[in-house]
Amino acid sequence: MSSHKSQRRRGAAQISGNPKFWGRHAVTAALENPERRIIKVWGTREALAHIDLPQGVPFQFCEGSDLARFVPRDTPHQGIVAEVAPLEDVWLSDILGAHEDDDRPILILDQVTDPHNVGAIFRSAAAFDAIAVVTQDRHAPPESGVLAKSASGALEFVPWVRVVNLARALEEIAEHNYWRIGLSGHADTTLDKALAPRRNALVLGAEGEGMRANIEDHCDQLAKLPISEQMESLNVSNAAAIALYADAALRQSKAD
Repeated sequence: MSSHKSQRRRGAAQISGNPKFWGRHAVTAALENPERRIIKVWGTREALAHIDLPQGVPFQFCEGSDLARFVPRDTPHQGIVAEVAPLEDVWLSDILGAHEDDDRPILILDQVTDPHNVGAIFRSAAAFDAIAVVTQDRHAPPESGVLAKSASGALEFVPWVRVVNLARALEEIAEHNYWRIGLSGHADTTLDKALAPRRNALVLGAEGEGMRANIEDHCDQLAKLPISEQMESLNVSNAAAIALYADAALRQSKAD
């Protein structure tokens, strides 16, 4: 077992001030997460009437037009905004150690920086029961309202591990018997043939550039999605959803 620890979690990427989440799913999930510190909630009377606010959480009634100052222009806030503290860091080794007998996949993102895409990937990770999402600390977006809204609540219960060195993290993941599959359009093998019967780590690179060469070198196999030749590639969040579904379908076929 490696002696180093690949850290870390959401709080690692610093932004000025605390993030503000908006939208019913993102705010409700944050309120229900015992690990999340809620600083203040603003909402319309109608929206707050449908929210179970924990005791002691400061809140303020506002008109919908007043809430617009908290969110990007023309963003549908659904009548509720919450200022939250970033979640605490988590260690990759702790996640791996807690799931030694777990066949569910881990998702690794190499320099995927768009918060809409990362949020959508979290939503798919939750839908297909991934153990965690791993990103490099310096090349991933921080927690934000845009990311939380795209994740539709999944940010609160899918562990997000931010690591300093992604290649080293992949080595640590391999030590825990994961088969590391890098999704790449120039691979010869399709994903269905590359998936291992158990413990897959699915690695996706940024749109356009794809995975860096060093990250490809730390994969056990490269694989592609069998898409039509009419399309060069898929959006990274769509590719992640398909890869997670393929892994889930394989696990289900084994269970049957």
